[in-house]
Amino acid sequence: MRVGIIGTGSYLPDSILSNFDLEKIVNTSNEWIVERTGISYRRKADDDVCSSDLGAEAAKIAIDRAGLSFEDIDLIISASSSPDKFFPSTACIIQSKIGAKNAAAFDLQAGCSGFIYGVTTAAQCIATGQFRNALVVGAEVLSKFTDWEDRNTCVLFGDGAGAAVLSQVESGGVLASILGADGGGADLLELPAGGTKEPASFETVKNHRHYIKMNGNEVFKFAVKILEDSVKKVVAKADLTLEDINYIIPHQANIRIIDAAVKRLKFPREQVIVNLDKYGNMSSASIPVALDEALNAGRIQKGDKIVMVGFGAGLTWGANLIEWSL
Repeated sequence: MRVGIIGTGSYLPDSILSNFDLEKIVNTSNEWIVERTGISYRRKADDDVCSSDLGAEAAKIAIDRAGLSFEDIDLIISASSSPDKFFPSTACIIQSKIGAKNAAAFDLQAGCSGFIYGVTTAAQCIATGQFRNALVVGAEVLSKFTDWEDRNTCVLFGDGAGAAVLSQVESGGVLASILGADGGGADLLELPAGGTKEPASFETVKNHRHYIKMNGNEVFKFAVKILEDSVKKVVAKADLTLEDINYIIPHQANIRIIDAAVKRLKFPREQVIVNLDKYGNMSSASIPVALDEALNAGRIQKGDKIVMVGFGAGLTWGANLIEWSL
């Protein structure tokens, strides 16, 4: 059975936070941020907005574009790194908000690789015949976990949501997928407190332990190598070459990571889809939003072969090679 993406959607908060806005909050500058990250803007959700709110809106668009009803969806996977709550799952909350009453629903945690893990899982669930139409959602409100006093991390992250509907297709679809993890690097990118290791307390709040912490240098080195390796492995798994690939859609973390990996791959830069200058790092939402924008712009056509590749906290990584079927 061939399984592919038959509909995509994205939804972004209206509020835009520019580098010049950040200059008023923390000791930084527009020039420093652009040079180090490639980011100029990011979106910020209102205080009363949570990940399921953004995810539900992106999901509605994706389901509509797939030509399905909410009742046609029988599996929902949410890959958020900023879930509404520890439990119940954000997927269940999205299910309720969109009225997908026939869907099983669960959360999947793989950091910024979450959407890749979700697509891989959904495709296999459909291929077994257990499910027909699966919704994968990457929705993030990372601004609520951002330490606005830490100039090394607060400039990076943005809020937003992307979604994709997977179903059986007549041609193309997901040709190959790879997933990987190295838990030895778990402390390089983390949100330390709030779980069973460091339950919330006066001390954890006072010490900013409920905010994103990152070893930027180590994550950078990991990301460049794993992005290159993941693209090569998923292409080889599909018995293709890089010359067969029309587009690469990488996780939108840092322009220097993307450029370094693309240079090592010797892949044409103009065939790499990048939007991080507008949105920053949206974790699990970055790849589906970039995919949706590329489709809406008419860049991706039927028969195009696309590599979506992610890396993130865990440490995790993964890639999907898809032949576009619509």
